Amino acid sequence: MPRLISLISLALIALLLALYASGADRALTQWALSGQRAAQDAMAGGLRALRAGEGAALAGFLLVCFSYGFFHAAGPGHGKLLIGGYGAARAVGAWRLSSVALIASLAQGLSAVALVGAGVWIWQLGRAQMTDLADRLLAPLSFGAIALIGLWLVWRGLVRLRAAVHHHHHHHDHDHHHGSDCATCGHAHLPDPADIAAATGWRDMALLIGAIAIRPCTGALFILILTAQMGIFAIGVVGTLAMALGTAALTIVVALGAVMMRRGVLAGLVDSPALARIQPMIEIAVGVLVAIIAGRIALAAL
Repeated sequence: MPRLISLISLALIALLLALYASGADRALTQWALSGQRAAQDAMAGGLRALRAGEGAALAGFLLVCFSYGFFHAAGPGHGKLLIGGYGAARAVGAWRLSSVALIASLAQGLSAVALVGAGVWIWQLGRAQMTDLADRLLAPLSFGAIALIGLWLVWRGLVRLRAAVHHHHHHHDHDHHHGSDCATCGHAHLPDPADIAAATGWRDMALLIGAIAIRPCTGALFILILTAQMGIFAIGVVGTLAMALGTAALTIVVALGAVMMRRGVLAGLVDSPALARIQPMIEIAVGVLVAIIAGRIALAAL
């Protein structure tokens, strides 16, 4: 059964790569961008209804904001790239990674609130200036940070792979006592479960959240600036949080899919001595992929 799960997971990965190569991802991007435009028009109409005091306008506005967030996450976004890549590269729990996806989406919304608040009442910036600031400065910073995390995954994978190879060679030379330390040379060759848990601890999670939250969502800026000009900024903040929840909804699905896909691929290797080498190789491959994609987008945004 574990081998069957591994084969199914590999087949799904091959299918995803085939869809990417065929251009299906570009069709998805166009669909997502079209949905964002429609939701943005609906948000503007919802704000007019709120200003006119129409009944149930707030509920409709928040629903549209949630929809925009979902379409935003489905499009070319950096959150799902980082969350999905990390879930595929590292042995992290589904609950933990899903929590990070939710917190990162909310933090991204709060960064938009902070930017608009400072821009409108401190720096006296207009909508075009704040959008330009987000696109020209914060977007490259965010994708640059994600590229660095990709390189960091590569480095950690190389360290773990070297340790695994070292352990393999020592295994043929002398016996080890129970535990992670070598009885002959006196040092650890492979991380024990506590080391792995620490490696995916709060520092890793903070890095993921920070890299995503650097760049606020353009749709959130649009809503917050309009509501600030209309004197209903608090409604804009609530709408931004609804938008963040919409983004989180899809990002959490990506997080769960990445974790399950990784577990599925490795399911058939649980009792195999090759597992200790294959896991860091996956981390290296995913890190390279994340670094290339994020680095290319960061350079294009400059």
